[in-house]
Amino acid sequence: MLMAHPAVLARLVEEYEMVSQPQVGGRRELLRQRLEDVVYTLCVSTGTRDIDAALASARERMGAAWLTVTDGPQAVA
Repeated sequence: MLMAHPAVLARLVEEYEMVSQPQVGGRRELLRQRLEDVVYTLCVSTGTRDIDAALASARERMGAAWLTVTDGPQAVA
């Protein structure tokens, strides 16, 4: 399975958090469509079928990537 880069996942999670907030005004339809797009992309990128599992998987991968960078052989002390 292809794995999305942690930076891509971080951007998607951030965007999901922004567009999933309750909105007031005329942009609701645009934000609803963008939310559907982000949910779909997160699910496909993580190999999951629902947003809760996608978010959990994305955060796990982002955390694992962070640990690899800081604990890896080239880690800066």
